[in-house]
Amino acid sequence: MSRAIAAALFALLCFAANSVLCRMALRQPHIDPASFTSIRLAAGAATLWLLGRVRARGSGTGSWRSALALIAYAIAFSFAYLGLTAGTGALLLFGAVQVVMIAAGFFAGERIVAGIVVGWLLAVAGLVLLLLPGIAAPPPGDALCMLVAGGAWGVYSLRGRGSTDALGDTAGNFVRAVPAALLISALLWARRATDLEGVILAVLSGSIASGLGYAAWYTALPRLGAIAAANAQLAVPVIAALAGVGLFAEPITLRLVVSTVLVLGGTALAVHRNLALRASGTRARGA
Repeated sequence: MSRAIAAALFALLCFAANSVLCRMALRQPHIDPASFTSIRLAAGAATLWLLGRVRARGSGTGSWRSALALIAYAIAFSFAYLGLTAGTGALLLFGAVQVVMIAAGFFAGERIVAGIVVGWLLAVAGLVLLLLPGIAAPPPGDALCMLVAGGAWGVYSLRGRGSTDALGDTAGNFVRAVPAALLISALLWARRATDLEGVILAVLSGSIASGLGYAAWYTALPRLGAIAAANAQLAVPVIAALAGVGLFAEPITLRLVVSTVLVLGGTALAVHRNLALRASGTRARGA
């Protein structure tokens, strides 16, 4: 269980880093969305392939369905950040993830008890307190792109719960997604705009925040239910906001501190309760 929690925490940090890196790359802009996506996925595929060669074991190869969900997420995510702030984008992204994964957990028959509900409500309250009062209505096209990205990421996460080789499956998914990203870049070649800083940000997003982060997420998913995994991702918008404090010298307000406590505390409560339920269920079946 400790390995799953450590992997999930690392993955959540990587998810927040992706929002920050993408926004940094596109706001100037240092790179166009299609090129950012192509470099991001290619860097992730290369990193995961090298790690797989070092490990020299495992049978995971990914799947075309997971790769389709990955490319749908990645391209919609990049285009959405043309007009969204990091906080607004993260809220829309993981709000959509919540809907997809909690609905899937409910229809799959996962138990929903008071501890999970209370944790989820605390986390949502923290998000509302942090983000809603200061957010202007986002551009509808960009908001729709991010909702599509969130739905696709929810599907990708759900498919990852059955993985027995996190690194191999993630590598396979990335390799399968790269040709589609390159095709989109070719179709939008006339709109390309790339400088060195943009390339570096895309490589960091792909190799570390995406490649290693998604492999860690696939490692954690088999130990988490759909509801716990969805709840855990509620922490990402807060982590992204805290990163903004350090990177952009944004003030640390009481509202930010209270929101952080609510989101992270609520997430921890829901995940702990869900893991306890799954452990008790496992013991009951073994008795």
